[in-house]
Amino acid sequence: MQRRNKMIMRTALRRLLPSVLILVLLTPGSDGDDLEKQWCIADEQTPDDILQAALDWACGPGGADCKMIQPNKPCYLPNTIKDHASYAFNSYWQRYKNHGGSCYFGAAAMVTDLNPSMSHGACQIESLP
Repeated sequence: MQRRNKMIMRTALRRLLPSVLILVLLTPGSDGDDLEKQWCIADEQTPDDILQAALDWACGPGGADCKMIQPNKPCYLPNTIKDHASYAFNSYWQRYKNHGGSCYFGAAAMVTDLNPSMSHGACQIESLP
């Protein structure tokens, strides 16, 4: 009897397994849209004066689009050097990473696969392939 129950269970599992696998593969996770995306953000351990210098470069000669971190724009708040630097670093990196640009900024930045937009409300921080 016990052997027969095991055989029935194995047969049922063999029939269900392909359907379950297909369902799992087709069901996006809560962050499915962000799979394989990356962002360049400020390293939290970097002192503010170094972040400020890197931020100034990114928004100036670096060519980052820093309009959205100006007062009264969606990415101005929180108004911290770390948050503004993260936005600027990412803007630069997304724009130039496929042309040799790096997410280094004198060791003030790092690449992450966690979407920083999640903690910034209306501010959407882009990630390009």
